[in-house]
Amino acid sequence: MTGAAARPGTSDTTRGAFLVLAAAALFSTGGAALKSPTLTNWQVAGARGAIAAVAMLLMVPAARRAWSPRTLLVGCAYAATLMTFAFATRLTTAANAIFLQSTAPLWMLLLSPWLLRETIRRSDVIFMAVLAFGLSLFFVGREEAVATAPNPVLGNVLGAVSGLTWALAVSGLRWLAKEEKADGAAAGATVAGNVICFLACLPFAWGAWTAPGGAGTVHDWAALAFLGVVQVALAYVCLTRGIRRIPAFEASLLLLLEPVLNPVWAWLVHGERPGGWALTGGALILVATAAHTLAARR
Repeated sequence: MTGAAARPGTSDTTRGAFLVLAAAALFSTGGAALKSPTLTNWQVAGARGAIAAVAMLLMVPAARRAWSPRTLLVGCAYAATLMTFAFATRLTTAANAIFLQSTAPLWMLLLSPWLLRETIRRSDVIFMAVLAFGLSLFFVGREEAVATAPNPVLGNVLGAVSGLTWALAVSGLRWLAKEEKADGAAAGATVAGNVICFLACLPFAWGAWTAPGGAGTVHDWAALAFLGVVQVALAYVCLTRGIRRIPAFEASLLLLLEPVLNPVWAWLVHGERPGGWALTGGALILVATAAHTLAARR
């Protein structure tokens, strides 16, 4: 097969880019949607995991077949990401949570020599330094607690942890791609992560679920259904279908739409405004990530 024949057509590439952008837009609604339910943090994180697992099993048939000890191991890292990010979003601003999770490339570069046997280049060191500086800005000054961000300090710490766990999850998904022969290994790990998240949250959420009035309102369940079906499952379907049609570096750049839109939805829905230091740190992280992606492509 020649190079021209193997290259996807323009319309196919355009469709792929549109699907990846759609996935980023759907992912970005997580900040506003996670803050909407009046349930406890454990209830929200656990219920979203349960609903997302069922939705993905229905939408992605390959996820029903590709199960192995490796998928469960990677699923644990993904479950930790789901929990820490959900808690961070509900404790600090949506902007802080998503920008701090966006430091995952920093952790990936630090871990890659041990986990994936990949070397660190000089340009990677500069990139890591910029990300680390951007990360530090989230802990400069003192953010006031507000209704949508009741504990900014703890939320920021959990947001930084979610960046680490997301790096572990992405590294695990790359490991599955190299080691697993079955199709849908990544989907299986994603479903496993949602199930593990639900099971881990259940003991802490059970008391709230069974308390008088603890079952939630129609509004709460609408938000949870949106999170599980649309923000997680449907976004995953769009991403996997789109990323097959465009280069990986282009997909990485398009996915930067998620941390850009996430604070916008939180502001429109909840009137939440991130602090100046957080916006500066977030801008540094996003610009550095985009520049590093383009440099790696060249």
